[in-house]
Amino acid sequence: MSVPDRLRQLRPAGDPDDRTEETDERSRLEHAAYASARGLQAGFVATLIMTAFRLPILRSLPPSANFWAQYVSGDDPEEHPVAGLVLHFVYGMQAGAVFGGLFALQDAERSIEPEQRGLVWGSVYGMALSAFGSQIMLRELLDIRLENDELALFHAGHLVYGIALGAWVGSRTEGVEDPETEYEYSDGN
Repeated sequence: MSVPDRLRQLRPAGDPDDRTEETDERSRLEHAAYASARGLQAGFVATLIMTAFRLPILRSLPPSANFWAQYVSGDDPEEHPVAGLVLHFVYGMQAGAVFGGLFALQDAERSIEPEQRGLVWGSVYGMALSAFGSQIMLRELLDIRLENDELALFHAGHLVYGIALGAWVGSRTEGVEDPETEYEYSDGN
């Protein structure tokens, strides 16, 4: 069984108003698991977009290479570009999975389209990750102090991540039966 087939099985079926309380809870958890898997995908795509945004501007690798150098190898961060990028993608995918699950469990504002909610909550989530990253990861764990312009770009990169993450999760976890069909991926669109 392929991953997309398994994910379709996890998707809740039927109209939410037709469910019993027991079915609602089970389906809600199944939906959260499905959305977490979609969030994992979204985290990869959003990290790719964020990295493409930041590399030409900052002309440096993400600070995850510093984490690898300080806590694993003890070498210079510039000697570990691959490990830094791998860690960067692992962080981004993990954060995406968490966002996907949280997004699915959120009940408020159901009258707003999922894509719109994804953009709003993805932006908030991206900025929360940025605040955590700059204050805890960079300052406390790595003892890195960014210049004001670098810090602004650090936050902008995480905003880009959040927007991409929210758009992906919002468009693929609710309101569409089959995203591949609805968004016509097989037709090259």
